[in-house]
Amino acid sequence: MAQSIVLGGNGDQRVELPLGMAARHGLIAGATGTGKTVTLQVMAEGFARRGVPVFAVDAKGDLSGVAAAGGPHPEIDRRKALIGLDDHQLRGCPTLLWDVFGERGHPVRTTVSDMGPDILSTLLDLNETQTGIMYACFAVADDEGLLLLDLKDLRSLLAFMSANAATLRERYGNISAASVGAIQRRLLVLEQQGVDRFFGEPALALADLMQRDFSGHGVISLLDGEKLLRESPALYTACMLWLLSELFEELPEAGDLDAPRLVLFIDEAHLLFSNLPRQLEDRISQVFRLIRSKGVGIFLVTQSPKDVPEAVLGQLGTRVQHALRAYTPRDQALIRSIAAGMRNDHGLDLPRVVQDLGVGEALVSVLDDDGVPTSVAAVTVAPPESRIGPLADAERETRRRQSPMAGRYDHPVDRESAFELLRERAEQAAALAERAAEEKAAADREARDKAADARRAPRQRASNRQSMAEAFMKSTLRSVGRSLGSRLVRGLLGSLVK
Repeated sequence: MAQSIVLGGNGDQRVELPLGMAARHGLIAGATGTGKTVTLQVMAEGFARRGVPVFAVDAKGDLSGVAAAGGPHPEIDRRKALIGLDDHQLRGCPTLLWDVFGERGHPVRTTVSDMGPDILSTLLDLNETQTGIMYACFAVADDEGLLLLDLKDLRSLLAFMSANAATLRERYGNISAASVGAIQRRLLVLEQQGVDRFFGEPALALADLMQRDFSGHGVISLLDGEKLLRESPALYTACMLWLLSELFEELPEAGDLDAPRLVLFIDEAHLLFSNLPRQLEDRISQVFRLIRSKGVGIFLVTQSPKDVPEAVLGQLGTRVQHALRAYTPRDQALIRSIAAGMRNDHGLDLPRVVQDLGVGEALVSVLDDDGVPTSVAAVTVAPPESRIGPLADAERETRRRQSPMAGRYDHPVDRESAFELLRERAEQAAALAERAAEEKAAADREARDKAADARRAPRQRASNRQSMAEAFMKSTLRSVGRSLGSRLVRGLLGSLVK
Protein backbone atom coordinates (compact mmCIF):
# COMPACT_ATOMS: atom_id res chain seq x y z
CA MET A 1 0.00 0.00 0.00
CA ALA A 2 1.11 3.56 -0.68
CA GLN A 3 2.63 5.33 2.29
CA SER A 4 1.21 8.79 1.61
CA ILE A 5 -2.12 10.46 0.88
CA VAL A 6 -2.52 12.92 -1.98
CA LEU A 7 -4.11 16.08 -0.61
CA GLY A 8 -4.00 18.22 -3.75
CA GLY A 9 -1.90 19.85 -6.42
CA ASN A 10 -1.62 22.82 -8.75
CA GLY A 11 -0.12 21.44 -11.95
CA ASP A 12 3.45 22.19 -10.86
CA GLN A 13 3.54 20.21 -7.65
CA ARG A 14 1.51 17.66 -5.73
CA VAL A 15 1.18 17.78 -1.95
CA GLU A 16 1.12 14.43 -0.16
CA LEU A 17 0.82 13.63 3.53
CA PRO A 18 3.19 10.86 4.69
CA LEU A 19 1.25 8.29 6.72
CA GLY A 20 3.96 8.20 9.34
CA MET A 21 3.36 11.91 10.07
CA ALA A 22 -0.42 11.61 10.47
CA ALA A 23 -0.08 10.98 14.21
CA ARG A 24 1.45 14.47 14.49
CA HIS A 25 -2.11 15.77 14.15
CA GLY A 26 -3.48 18.47 11.87
CA LEU A 27 -5.88 21.35 11.25
CA ILE A 28 -8.46 21.96 8.53
CA ALA A 29 -9.67 25.56 8.71
CA GLY A 30 -11.65 27.97 6.58
CA ALA A 31 -14.84 29.96 6.29
CA THR A 32 -18.20 28.25 5.82
CA GLY A 33 -18.71 26.94 2.29
CA THR A 34 -15.06 26.91 1.25
CA GLY A 35 -14.66 23.12 1.03
CA LYS A 36 -13.60 21.88 4.48
CA THR A 37 -16.02 18.92 4.45
CA VAL A 38 -14.76 17.67 1.07
CA THR A 39 -11.17 17.97 2.29
CA LEU A 40 -12.09 15.93 5.36
CA GLN A 41 -13.79 13.37 3.09
CA VAL A 42 -10.73 13.06 0.83
CA MET A 43 -8.41 12.58 3.79
CA ALA A 44 -10.72 10.04 5.47
CA GLU A 45 -10.87 8.07 2.21
CA GLY A 46 -7.10 8.18 1.90
CA PHE A 47 -6.53 6.81 5.38
CA ALA A 48 -9.19 4.11 4.98
CA ARG A 49 -7.75 2.95 1.63
CA ARG A 50 -4.39 2.50 3.34
CA GLY A 51 -5.75 0.40 6.18
CA VAL A 52 -6.13 3.12 8.81
CA PRO A 53 -9.46 3.18 10.71
CA VAL A 54 -11.08 6.61 10.91
CA PHE A 55 -13.51 8.24 13.33
CA ALA A 56 -15.16 11.42 12.05
CA VAL A 57 -17.96 13.71 13.16
CA ASP A 58 -20.60 14.33 10.50
CA ALA A 59 -21.53 17.80 11.71
CA LYS A 60 -24.01 18.74 8.97
CA GLY A 61 -25.14 15.29 7.83
CA ASP A 62 -23.45 15.55 4.42
CA LEU A 63 -20.40 13.37 5.10
CA SER A 64 -22.31 10.08 5.08
CA GLY A 65 -21.91 9.91 1.28
CA VAL A 66 -18.41 8.55 1.94
CA ALA A 67 -20.12 5.15 2.23
CA ALA A 68 -21.33 5.22 -1.40
CA ALA A 69 -19.55 5.49 -4.73
CA GLY A 70 -19.40 8.93 -6.29
CA GLY A 71 -20.69 9.79 -9.73
CA PRO A 72 -18.90 11.21 -12.79
CA HIS A 73 -18.60 14.98 -12.94
CA PRO A 74 -16.57 17.41 -15.09
CA GLU A 75 -15.05 19.02 -11.98
CA ILE A 76 -13.73 15.65 -10.86
CA ASP A 77 -12.14 15.12 -14.28
CA ARG A 78 -10.58 18.59 -14.19
CA ARG A 79 -9.04 18.03 -10.77
CA LYS A 80 -7.76 14.58 -11.72
CA ALA A 81 -5.98 16.02 -14.74
CA LEU A 82 -4.60 19.01 -12.82
CA ILE A 83 -3.20 16.93 -9.97
CA GLY A 84 -2.21 13.90 -12.05
CA LEU A 85 -4.37 11.25 -10.38
CA ASP A 86 -4.11 8.07 -12.43
CA ASP A 87 -5.55 5.64 -9.87
CA HIS A 88 -8.71 7.58 -8.97
CA GLN A 89 -11.77 5.27 -8.83
CA LEU A 90 -15.39 6.07 -8.04
CA ARG A 91 -16.09 3.89 -4.99
CA GLY A 92 -17.34 4.08 -1.45
CA CYS A 93 -15.60 3.20 1.80
CA PRO A 94 -16.57 0.68 4.48
CA THR A 95 -18.55 2.79 6.93
CA LEU A 96 -20.25 2.42 10.30
CA LEU A 97 -22.95 4.90 11.29
CA TRP A 98 -23.21 6.02 14.93
CA ASP A 99 -25.57 8.37 16.76
CA VAL A 100 -25.63 9.37 20.43
CA PHE A 101 -29.44 9.40 20.26
CA GLY A 102 -29.62 6.07 18.43
CA GLU A 103 -31.84 7.50 15.69
CA ARG A 104 -29.56 7.69 12.63
CA GLY A 105 -26.99 5.11 13.61
CA HIS A 106 -25.95 2.65 16.28
CA PRO A 107 -26.21 4.15 19.77
CA VAL A 108 -23.06 5.50 21.38
CA ARG A 109 -22.98 5.05 25.14
CA THR A 110 -20.57 5.31 27.99
CA THR A 111 -20.99 5.04 31.73
CA VAL A 112 -20.95 7.87 34.24
CA SER A 113 -17.97 6.23 35.93
CA ASP A 114 -16.07 6.11 32.68
CA MET A 115 -16.70 9.77 31.92
CA GLY A 116 -15.33 10.88 35.28
CA PRO A 117 -15.95 13.98 37.42
CA ASP A 118 -13.98 16.48 35.33
CA ILE A 119 -15.80 15.99 32.04
CA LEU A 120 -19.14 15.50 33.77
CA SER A 121 -18.69 18.78 35.63
CA THR A 122 -17.93 20.47 32.31
CA LEU A 123 -21.06 18.97 30.77
CA LEU A 124 -23.16 20.24 33.68
CA ASP A 125 -21.36 23.62 33.78
CA LEU A 126 -20.75 23.29 37.52
CA ASN A 127 -19.01 25.88 39.64
CA GLU A 128 -16.02 25.08 41.84
CA THR A 129 -18.08 24.06 44.88
CA GLN A 130 -20.39 21.85 42.85
CA THR A 131 -17.41 20.27 41.09
CA GLY A 132 -15.98 19.42 44.50
CA ILE A 133 -19.22 17.63 45.38
CA MET A 134 -19.02 15.73 42.09
CA TYR A 135 -15.54 14.57 43.04
CA ALA A 136 -16.85 13.52 46.45
CA CYS A 137 -19.67 11.65 44.72
CA PHE A 138 -17.23 9.56 42.71
CA ALA A 139 -15.11 8.96 45.83
CA VAL A 140 -18.15 7.70 47.75
CA ALA A 141 -19.06 5.44 44.83
CA ASP A 142 -15.61 3.94 44.84
CA ASP A 143 -15.46 3.50 48.60
CA GLU A 144 -18.94 1.99 48.76
CA GLY A 145 -18.45 -0.26 45.72
CA LEU A 146 -21.27 1.42 43.78
CA LEU A 147 -21.32 1.32 39.99
CA LEU A 148 -22.29 4.61 38.35
CA LEU A 149 -23.59 3.49 34.98
CA ASP A 150 -26.33 5.96 34.09
CA LEU A 151 -27.83 9.22 35.29
CA LYS A 152 -30.31 7.57 37.65
CA ASP A 153 -27.33 6.01 39.45
CA LEU A 154 -25.78 9.44 39.83
CA ARG A 155 -29.03 11.02 41.00
CA SER A 156 -29.56 8.25 43.57
CA LEU A 157 -26.05 8.64 44.95
CA LEU A 158 -26.41 12.42 45.20
CA ALA A 159 -29.67 11.95 47.12
CA PHE A 160 -27.94 9.45 49.41
CA MET A 161 -25.10 11.90 50.07
CA SER A 162 -27.51 14.73 50.82
CA ALA A 163 -29.49 12.56 53.25
CA ASN A 164 -26.30 11.38 54.99
CA ALA A 165 -24.31 14.62 54.78
CA ALA A 166 -23.59 14.73 58.51
CA THR A 167 -22.12 11.22 58.47
CA LEU A 168 -20.08 11.81 55.31
CA ARG A 169 -18.79 15.27 56.23
CA GLU A 170 -15.80 14.09 58.26
CA ARG A 171 -14.34 12.09 55.37
CA TYR A 172 -15.57 13.90 52.24
CA GLY A 173 -16.05 17.46 53.42
CA ASN A 174 -19.15 19.60 53.57
CA ILE A 175 -21.97 18.42 51.30
CA SER A 176 -24.34 21.33 50.87
CA ALA A 177 -27.96 20.44 50.22
CA ALA A 178 -28.26 23.56 48.05
CA SER A 179 -25.32 22.49 45.85
CA VAL A 180 -26.63 18.94 45.55
CA GLY A 181 -30.02 20.37 44.60
CA ALA A 182 -28.43 22.54 41.89
CA ILE A 183 -26.66 19.50 40.42
CA GLN A 184 -29.88 17.49 40.51
CA ARG A 185 -31.73 20.23 38.61
CA ARG A 186 -29.06 20.30 35.90
CA LEU A 187 -29.25 16.54 35.58
CA LEU A 188 -33.00 16.89 35.15
CA VAL A 189 -32.47 19.35 32.28
CA LEU A 190 -30.09 16.89 30.59
CA GLU A 191 -32.64 14.11 30.91
CA GLN A 192 -35.30 16.30 29.31
CA GLN A 193 -32.91 16.90 26.39
CA GLY A 194 -32.46 13.16 25.92
CA VAL A 195 -28.86 13.22 27.08
CA ASP A 196 -29.55 10.32 29.47
CA ARG A 197 -29.43 7.99 26.44
CA PHE A 198 -25.69 8.60 26.20
CA PHE A 199 -25.11 7.07 29.63
CA GLY A 200 -25.52 3.37 30.24
CA GLU A 201 -24.61 -0.02 28.85
CA PRO A 202 -23.54 -1.60 26.62
CA ALA A 203 -20.81 1.02 26.52
CA LEU A 204 -18.96 1.62 23.26
CA ALA A 205 -15.82 -0.52 22.96
CA LEU A 206 -12.89 1.35 21.44
CA ALA A 207 -12.00 -1.74 19.42
CA ASP A 208 -15.22 -1.24 17.44
CA LEU A 209 -13.86 2.11 16.23
CA MET A 210 -10.64 0.49 15.04
CA GLN A 211 -11.96 -2.04 12.53
CA ARG A 212 -10.74 -3.15 9.11
CA ASP A 213 -12.81 -4.90 6.48
CA PHE A 214 -11.96 -8.19 4.76
CA SER A 215 -9.88 -6.29 2.16
CA GLY A 216 -7.71 -4.69 4.82
CA HIS A 217 -9.26 -1.24 4.36
CA GLY A 218 -9.86 0.84 7.45
CA VAL A 219 -13.50 1.30 8.45
CA ILE A 220 -14.77 4.88 8.71
CA SER A 221 -16.94 5.40 11.81
CA LEU A 222 -19.23 8.40 11.35
CA LEU A 223 -20.86 10.02 14.37
CA ASP A 224 -24.01 11.87 13.34
CA GLY A 225 -23.57 15.34 14.81
CA GLU A 226 -26.44 17.26 13.25
CA LYS A 227 -28.93 16.89 16.11
CA LEU A 228 -26.21 16.61 18.73
CA LEU A 229 -24.63 19.95 17.83
CA ARG A 230 -27.99 21.65 17.41
CA GLU A 231 -29.64 20.50 20.63
CA SER A 232 -26.78 19.75 23.02
CA PRO A 233 -23.39 21.21 22.09
CA ALA A 234 -22.24 20.67 25.68
CA LEU A 235 -22.83 16.93 25.30
CA TYR A 236 -20.88 17.00 22.02
CA THR A 237 -17.94 18.55 23.85
CA ALA A 238 -18.20 15.99 26.65
CA CYS A 239 -18.44 13.14 24.14
CA MET A 240 -15.28 14.23 22.32
CA LEU A 241 -13.37 14.79 25.55
CA TRP A 242 -14.45 11.38 26.79
CA LEU A 243 -13.29 9.72 23.56
CA LEU A 244 -9.90 11.40 23.74
CA SER A 245 -9.56 10.42 27.38
CA GLU A 246 -10.50 6.79 26.71
CA LEU A 247 -8.06 6.47 23.82
CA PHE A 248 -5.29 8.01 25.87
CA GLU A 249 -5.91 5.83 28.91
CA GLU A 250 -6.64 2.49 27.23
CA LEU A 251 -4.32 2.23 24.23
CA PRO A 252 -0.80 0.95 24.90
CA GLU A 253 2.32 2.84 23.89
CA ALA A 254 3.30 2.24 20.27
CA GLY A 255 6.09 4.71 19.53
CA ASP A 256 6.60 6.01 16.00
CA LEU A 257 4.61 3.87 13.57
CA ASP A 258 4.63 3.73 9.78
CA ALA A 259 0.90 4.48 9.90
CA PRO A 260 -1.41 5.52 12.75
CA ARG A 261 -3.70 3.04 14.47
CA LEU A 262 -6.61 5.46 14.31
CA VAL A 263 -7.28 8.94 12.94
CA LEU A 264 -9.93 11.25 14.42
CA PHE A 265 -11.56 14.19 12.64
CA ILE A 266 -13.29 16.49 15.13
CA ASP A 267 -15.52 19.04 13.41
CA GLU A 268 -16.69 22.25 15.09
CA ALA A 269 -13.50 22.00 17.12
CA HIS A 270 -14.02 25.40 18.74
CA LEU A 271 -16.62 23.72 20.99
CA LEU A 272 -13.90 21.46 22.35
CA PHE A 273 -12.15 24.40 24.00
CA SER A 274 -14.88 26.95 24.73
CA ASN A 275 -15.51 27.77 28.39
CA LEU A 276 -13.18 25.05 29.64
CA PRO A 277 -11.50 25.45 33.03
CA ARG A 278 -7.82 26.23 32.57
CA GLN A 279 -6.87 23.04 34.37
CA LEU A 280 -8.87 20.90 31.93
CA GLU A 281 -7.53 22.82 28.93
CA ASP A 282 -3.99 22.09 30.11
CA ARG A 283 -4.85 18.40 30.37
CA ILE A 284 -6.22 18.37 26.82
CA SER A 285 -3.01 19.93 25.58
CA GLN A 286 -1.09 17.19 27.36
CA VAL A 287 -3.29 14.52 25.76
CA PHE A 288 -2.57 15.96 22.29
CA ARG A 289 1.14 15.89 23.03
CA LEU A 290 1.25 12.34 24.36
CA ILE A 291 -1.45 10.50 22.44
CA ARG A 292 0.59 10.41 19.25
CA SER A 293 2.81 7.84 20.98
CA LYS A 294 -0.32 5.67 21.17
CA GLY A 295 -0.61 5.81 17.38
CA VAL A 296 -3.58 8.21 17.26
CA GLY A 297 -3.76 11.19 14.91
CA ILE A 298 -6.22 14.02 15.57
CA PHE A 299 -7.37 16.50 12.92
CA LEU A 300 -9.37 19.49 14.11
CA VAL A 301 -11.87 21.10 11.74
CA THR A 302 -12.93 24.67 12.45
CA GLN A 303 -13.33 28.08 10.84
CA SER A 304 -10.24 29.77 12.22
CA PRO A 305 -6.95 28.60 13.74
CA LYS A 306 -7.66 31.10 16.52
CA ASP A 307 -10.43 28.79 17.73
CA VAL A 308 -7.69 26.47 19.00
CA PRO A 309 -5.53 27.29 22.06
CA GLU A 310 -1.91 28.10 21.25
CA ALA A 311 -0.65 25.14 23.28
CA VAL A 312 -2.66 22.77 21.07
CA LEU A 313 -2.21 24.69 17.81
CA GLY A 314 1.55 24.33 18.07
CA GLN A 315 1.16 20.53 18.00
CA LEU A 316 -0.82 20.38 14.73
CA GLY A 317 1.71 19.41 12.07
CA THR A 318 -0.52 19.30 8.97
CA ARG A 319 -2.24 22.55 7.99
CA VAL A 320 -4.98 22.88 5.38
CA GLN A 321 -6.16 26.49 5.25
CA HIS A 322 -9.17 27.23 3.07
CA ALA A 323 -10.34 30.72 2.22
CA LEU A 324 -10.99 33.37 4.84
CA ARG A 325 -12.70 36.70 4.28
CA ALA A 326 -11.52 40.00 5.76
CA TYR A 327 -14.39 42.42 6.31
CA THR A 328 -12.99 44.28 9.30
CA PRO A 329 -9.57 45.39 10.57
CA ARG A 330 -9.77 42.58 13.10
CA ASP A 331 -10.31 40.05 10.28
CA GLN A 332 -7.32 41.46 8.41
CA ALA A 333 -5.14 41.21 11.52
CA LEU A 334 -6.25 37.61 11.99
CA ILE A 335 -5.32 36.71 8.41
CA ARG A 336 -1.90 38.31 8.79
CA SER A 337 -1.26 36.34 11.98
CA ILE A 338 -2.31 33.09 10.27
CA ALA A 339 0.00 33.82 7.34
CA ALA A 340 2.86 34.58 9.71
CA GLY A 341 2.57 31.08 11.16
CA MET A 342 3.18 29.35 7.82
CA ARG A 343 6.52 28.49 6.28
CA ASN A 344 6.69 30.49 3.04
CA ASP A 345 9.81 29.65 1.02
CA HIS A 346 8.17 30.58 -2.28
CA GLY A 347 7.49 34.20 -1.36
CA LEU A 348 3.70 33.98 -1.72
CA ASP A 349 1.61 36.95 -0.65
CA LEU A 350 -0.18 34.74 1.83
CA PRO A 351 -2.62 37.33 3.28
CA ARG A 352 -3.83 38.04 -0.25
CA VAL A 353 -3.77 34.40 -1.40
CA VAL A 354 -5.85 33.14 1.55
CA GLN A 355 -8.57 35.66 0.68
CA ASP A 356 -8.52 34.85 -3.04
CA LEU A 357 -8.79 31.07 -2.68
CA GLY A 358 -11.81 29.57 -4.43
CA VAL A 359 -14.04 26.75 -3.22
CA GLY A 360 -12.00 23.56 -3.07
CA GLU A 361 -8.68 25.40 -2.98
CA ALA A 362 -6.40 25.66 0.03
CA LEU A 363 -3.00 26.58 1.38
CA VAL A 364 -1.42 23.30 2.49
CA SER A 365 1.64 22.46 4.54
CA VAL A 366 2.54 18.99 5.82
CA LEU A 367 5.40 17.41 7.74
CA ASP A 368 7.98 15.66 5.60
CA ASP A 369 9.45 12.27 6.49
CA ASP A 370 11.82 13.95 8.94
CA GLY A 371 9.00 15.79 10.70
CA VAL A 372 9.91 19.21 9.23
CA PRO A 373 7.05 21.44 7.98
CA THR A 374 7.06 21.85 4.21
CA SER A 375 6.71 25.23 2.58
CA VAL A 376 3.07 26.17 2.14
CA ALA A 377 1.59 25.58 -1.32
CA ALA A 378 -1.62 26.89 -2.87
CA VAL A 379 -3.36 23.83 -4.32
CA THR A 380 -6.65 22.47 -5.57
CA VAL A 381 -7.86 19.75 -3.21
CA ALA A 382 -8.03 16.26 -4.69
CA PRO A 383 -11.53 15.05 -5.65
CA PRO A 384 -13.18 12.38 -3.48
CA GLU A 385 -13.89 8.93 -4.87
CA SER A 386 -17.08 8.61 -2.84
CA ARG A 387 -20.33 10.52 -3.12
CA ILE A 388 -20.41 14.22 -2.29
CA GLY A 389 -23.57 14.67 -0.24
CA PRO A 390 -25.54 12.62 2.27
CA LEU A 391 -26.98 9.13 2.11
CA ALA A 392 -30.74 8.93 1.67
CA ASP A 393 -32.66 7.80 4.75
CA ALA A 394 -33.44 4.44 3.12
CA GLU A 395 -29.74 3.90 2.32
CA ARG A 396 -28.78 4.80 5.85
CA GLU A 397 -31.31 2.36 7.33
CA THR A 398 -30.16 -0.44 5.01
CA ARG A 399 -26.55 0.04 6.03
CA ARG A 400 -27.52 0.07 9.67
CA ARG A 401 -29.39 -3.23 9.37
CA GLN A 402 -26.53 -4.87 7.47
CA SER A 403 -23.85 -3.48 9.76
CA PRO A 404 -21.62 -5.91 11.70
CA MET A 405 -22.59 -3.88 14.78
CA ALA A 406 -26.32 -4.55 14.30
CA GLY A 407 -27.80 -5.77 17.58
CA ARG A 408 -24.65 -5.19 19.60
CA TYR A 409 -25.53 -1.74 20.90
CA ASP A 410 -29.12 -1.24 19.78
CA HIS A 411 -30.76 -2.32 23.05
CA PRO A 412 -29.76 -0.87 26.44
CA VAL A 413 -28.88 -3.17 29.33
CA ASP A 414 -29.76 -2.09 32.87
CA ARG A 415 -27.79 -4.28 35.26
CA GLU A 416 -27.53 -3.85 39.01
CA SER A 417 -25.71 -0.65 39.86
CA ALA A 418 -25.83 2.23 42.34
CA PHE A 419 -29.54 2.94 41.81
CA GLU A 420 -30.59 -0.63 42.61
CA LEU A 421 -28.09 -1.10 45.45
CA LEU A 422 -29.03 2.17 47.14
CA ARG A 423 -32.71 1.37 46.72
CA GLU A 424 -32.11 -2.06 48.27
CA ARG A 425 -30.22 -0.47 51.14
CA ALA A 426 -33.00 2.06 51.63
CA GLU A 427 -35.62 -0.71 51.65
CA GLN A 428 -33.58 -2.72 54.15
CA ALA A 429 -33.10 0.37 56.31
CA ALA A 430 -36.83 1.11 56.11
CA ALA A 431 -37.67 -2.49 57.09
CA LEU A 432 -35.28 -2.34 60.03
CA ALA A 433 -36.68 1.02 61.07
CA GLU A 434 -40.23 -0.34 60.85
CA ARG A 435 -39.30 -3.40 62.91
CA ALA A 436 -37.52 -1.22 65.47
CA ALA A 437 -40.57 1.06 65.63
CA GLU A 438 -42.87 -1.93 66.17
CA GLU A 439 -40.60 -3.32 68.88
CA LYS A 440 -40.45 0.08 70.57
CA ALA A 441 -44.22 0.46 70.36
CA ALA A 442 -44.68 -3.00 71.90
CA ALA A 443 -42.20 -2.16 74.66
CA ASP A 444 -43.98 1.15 75.27
CA ARG A 445 -47.35 -0.61 75.50
CA GLU A 446 -45.96 -3.15 77.92
CA ALA A 447 -44.45 -0.40 80.05
CA ARG A 448 -47.73 1.52 80.05
CA ASP A 449 -49.67 -1.61 81.00
CA LYS A 450 -47.31 -2.33 83.87
CA ALA A 451 -47.55 1.26 85.05
CA ALA A 452 -51.34 1.12 84.86
CA ASP A 453 -51.40 -2.13 86.83
CA ALA A 454 -49.14 -0.57 89.42
CA ARG A 455 -51.47 2.43 89.75
CA ARG A 456 -54.60 0.29 89.98
CA ALA A 457 -53.31 -2.12 92.64
CA PRO A 458 -53.60 0.11 95.82
CA ARG A 459 -56.96 1.57 94.78
CA GLN A 460 -58.67 -1.69 94.04
CA ARG A 461 -60.49 -2.03 97.47
CA ALA A 462 -61.84 1.50 97.47
CA SER A 463 -63.06 0.90 94.04
CA ASN A 464 -64.81 -2.30 95.20
CA ARG A 465 -66.48 -0.55 98.16
CA GLN A 466 -67.70 2.12 95.86
CA SER A 467 -69.00 -0.50 93.55
CA MET A 468 -70.85 -2.23 96.38
CA ALA A 469 -72.43 1.06 97.44
CA GLU A 470 -73.33 1.80 93.89
CA ALA A 471 -74.74 -1.69 93.55
CA PHE A 472 -76.77 -1.21 96.75
CA MET A 473 -78.14 2.10 95.53
CA LYS A 474 -78.91 0.68 92.12
CA SER A 475 -80.59 -2.31 93.74
CA THR A 476 -82.62 -0.02 95.97
CA LEU A 477 -83.63 2.14 93.05
CA ARG A 478 -84.58 -0.90 91.05
CA SER A 479 -86.64 -2.13 94.00
CA VAL A 480 -88.32 1.23 94.37
CA GLY A 481 -89.00 1.31 90.70
CA ARG A 482 -90.47 -2.12 90.76
CA SER A 483 -92.58 -1.22 93.82
CA LEU A 484 -93.80 1.96 92.23
CA GLY A 485 -94.51 0.15 89.08
CA SER A 486 -96.39 -2.55 90.86
CA ARG A 487 -98.36 -0.11 92.73
CA LEU A 488 -99.28 1.83 89.74
CA VAL A 489 -100.27 -1.14 87.83
CA ARG A 490 -101.83 -2.79 90.57
CA GLY A 491 -103.70 0.36 91.81
CA LEU A 492 -105.16 1.03 88.46
CA LEU A 493 -105.96 -2.51 87.85
CA GLY A 494 -107.02 -3.08 91.33
CA SER A 495 -109.45 -0.27 91.22
CA LEU A 496 -110.61 -1.37 87.79
CA VAL A 497 -110.33 -5.01 88.75
CA LYS A 498 -111.48 -4.68 92.22
